[in-house]
Amino acid sequence: MIKIPYFEYSGKQIFYQIKDNNSQNTLVFIHGAGENSNIWENQFYLKIDYNVIAIDLPSHNKSSTFPELSLDLYVDVVKELVDSLKPERLILGGHSMGGVIIQEYFYRYPNDVSALILCSTGGRMRVSSVIFNSVKPNYQKYLDYLRVGSFYRKTSKKIIDDHILETSQIDPEVTYKDFKICDAFDTLDKTESIDIPCLIICGKVDQMTPVKYSQFFHEKIINSKLCIIEEAGHNVMLEKPKDIHQAIENFINNYLNNKK
Repeated sequence: MIKIPYFEYSGKQIFYQIKDNNSQNTLVFIHGAGENSNIWENQFYLKIDYNVIAIDLPSHNKSSTFPELSLDLYVDVVKELVDSLKPERLILGGHSMGGVIIQEYFYRYPNDVSALILCSTGGRMRVSSVIFNSVKPNYQKYLDYLRVGSFYRKTSKKIIDDHILETSQIDPEVTYKDFKICDAFDTLDKTESIDIPCLIICGKVDQMTPVKYSQFFHEKIINSKLCIIEEAGHNVMLEKPKDIHQAIENFINNYLNNKK
């Protein structure tokens, strides 16, 4: 059963979805720029001994609106949730900007985290001028760009349409601020310090965070597994959920368990 609760941060409500598997372990998924927790909807059905959580970041979807958005705020919100849960083992998974957030979380609180799932992300996240020039002045142009910029060309129209509908409900100003956070992020010089197990996932034809970003992670993070998904773009978890499930389940049930 998927539960839909809230937790409080600075007097405001943060929405999250949880699949409670009666475990002492927790996997928290963080969405990317201009997204929400629903992008992880398929991953609630992972066959793992972890509770699975996906949150709406501040000002996204069902969470309260915050006057200022920043990487610090996003990391603090995740920390508030983690501290309230007190899991025995914590895995953080992040897509795109979500990957930025979980990297920063690890650098600040390394002892909290047992493993990372870095999905369609990078240690440096320069954002295309096409995005910055369209998000605020013409949100529809940005949404149209996502159809080709975020997906493999043969991905089903329904998957793309559903994602565009979700994204269209996020305030353009919020999406713009998210991309500013991404564009300012550069921790390439710290990547080698990530010393916990990492699963690195990317779509083979990802245009927004190309495969080379994930290959860099794999080269620098000694304790890592790289999974390149065929016929998938930036939103690989929507495009190829079965492949993602297999990668995550193998990582947790085999690779991580063997390291206990």
